Amino acid sequence: MSGYKETFERKEVKYLLGWKQYEALRRRLSPYVEEDAYGKTQILNIYFDTPDFRLVRRSLEKPAYKEKLRLRTYKIPDDDTTAFVEIKKKYRGIVYKRRIDMTYRQAIDYLCHGIEAPQRSQISDEIDYFLTFYRQIVPAMKIRYERIAMAGRFDPELRITFDRNLQWSMNLDLQDTEEGVPILDGNQILMELKVQGAIKPAVADILNELAIYPVSFSKYVRGFEMYSRQKKKIPAEGEFKYA
Repeated sequence: MSGYKETFERKEVKYLLGWKQYEALRRRLSPYVEEDAYGKTQILNIYFDTPDFRLVRRSLEKPAYKEKLRLRTYKIPDDDTTAFVEIKKKYRGIVYKRRIDMTYRQAIDYLCHGIEAPQRSQISDEIDYFLTFYRQIVPAMKIRYERIAMAGRFDPELRITFDRNLQWSMNLDLQDTEEGVPILDGNQILMELKVQGAIKPAVADILNELAIYPVSFSKYVRGFEMYSRQKKKIPAEGEFKYA
């Protein structure tokens, strides 16, 4: 259905930038990276969890191993828009991502209504096992943001993304354009550096010179924390059912 990669194994390092840092970094990185084939996109996700929030609670404990399931599109979808069902696992700092693609409507039927995936594969079998192992998996939170994706000019394995206007919402329909709740301050940008091995010395030197340092950050965890504070309680079982 698409030319997107189905599997990833890489290190992902996150950084929070102010606007001036972002502008300076883009200038300094220009000899090394350029916008990739996808360039600027709007990313929309539905994160799935158990009624007692087992997955996000585990992330809050910062374990050596954690995993999550999400549904993703790269624009506000129609029923026939390509969507991705992704399992993302992290073990000792290495991220393993596996995903399958189908239409948005097929993805909703698969994840929310128990209909089989339109095509069987090893990855779909892994997702089926995930859905069975974590019983009563339901849609939990919508996360959306705007992304600029960049790739290395000379190193095809180097990828850098810049995310802004991060929002969380309990409106769990990706086709709905209602604005969510901001996760970051308006002048903050989340950068992710995605590499197969060590960060290249030239890039590391630029980050050090601009006082840009790694942070621990999860969009879903941050949204969950904000929602819990807003409600002054942990959400009740069944509150996140997909309509």
